[in-house]
Amino acid sequence: MSKNYRSELVGAFGDPIDENPTGVMEEAAFAAKGLDYRYITINVKKGDLKAAMDGIRAMNFRGINLTIPHKVEVLKYLDELSKEAEIIGAVNMVVNKDGKLWGDNTDGKGYLISLKNANETPKGKNIMILGAGGAARAISVECALAGAKKITIANIEKKQGEELVGLLTERTGVEAKFIMWDKPVQVPTDTNILSNATSVGLFPDIDQKPDIDYKTIQSDMVVTDVIFNDPNSLFLQEAQKRGAKTINGLGMLVNQGALNFTLWTGVDAPIEVMVETLSKEFGLE
Repeated sequence: MSKNYRSELVGAFGDPIDENPTGVMEEAAFAAKGLDYRYITINVKKGDLKAAMDGIRAMNFRGINLTIPHKVEVLKYLDELSKEAEIIGAVNMVVNKDGKLWGDNTDGKGYLISLKNANETPKGKNIMILGAGGAARAISVECALAGAKKITIANIEKKQGEELVGLLTERTGVEAKFIMWDKPVQVPTDTNILSNATSVGLFPDIDQKPDIDYKTIQSDMVVTDVIFNDPNSLFLQEAQKRGAKTINGLGMLVNQGALNFTLWTGVDAPIEVMVETLSKEFGLE
C-alpha cells in the first residue's frame, strides 16, 4: 500500500481568534493518539462565513469549531443539527460526514462532564446562571435536559434574559425565572449550583469579577465558572472564602475539546494530555 502524505484537517473559524488555545490542546491529543490530523486556527471575518463553510466541503475538512461571531450564523449553512444544538440555537462544532455538515454544541455538554467529574449533578437542583449569552444558553439547556428542577437567569439585558427563560420553559419544560441584573445581584437561598457564564474575569481582565452580593453565597452551594484563563478566578476565590465547593473553567474547556476530538476522529480523547497541555500553555504548572 502506498504511503499517504495527506493529513486530515480540522480547525476553528472566528474573529478575533488569534489567542484561542484550542489548537494546541487538540494537536497534542492527535499526537498522543498517533493520528495524522492538523488543527488550523483561521481568522474568518463576519460576512465571509458562507465562503469558509463552502471551503470545508471543497477541501474535505473533517470538521471545524466555530467561535465568536459565527455560532448562530453557521446554522444556515448546515445540513443537520443535534437536538441540543437545535434548541440552543447555536453551534460550536461541525462534523463533515461525506459532504454533509452536521452541527452540535459541546459547550454545555462539557459543563455537565465537569459537574459529573466533581460528583455533582444538575438533576433535581436549583441552578442560577449569570449571563444569557452563548455559554449561558448552552449550559442552561443542557442542565434543563439533564433534569434540573429550576433555572434562574440573571442578566444585564432584560430582553436577552427573558428570551432565554422563554426558550427554556417552552422547549425543555423546566421551571425558569429571570432576574434583572441592574445592581449587585443576590443569590437565592435555595440555589444549589451557581454558574458564572459571562466573560467577566477572562484574561487579560483577571482582576475583575461579576457584580453580585457575595455574602449571599452559602457553604452548601456548588459554584462554577466558565473562565479558563486564569482558572482560579476572583469569582471562585470569593466563593471559596465562603466555604462553597468550586469548579473552574479549565476542565470545561478540555471536556468540550475532548468531545470534539472524538466526534471528528471516532477515537477516545487523551484527557490527561489535554489538561497537561493547557495547564502548561497557561503557565499553571
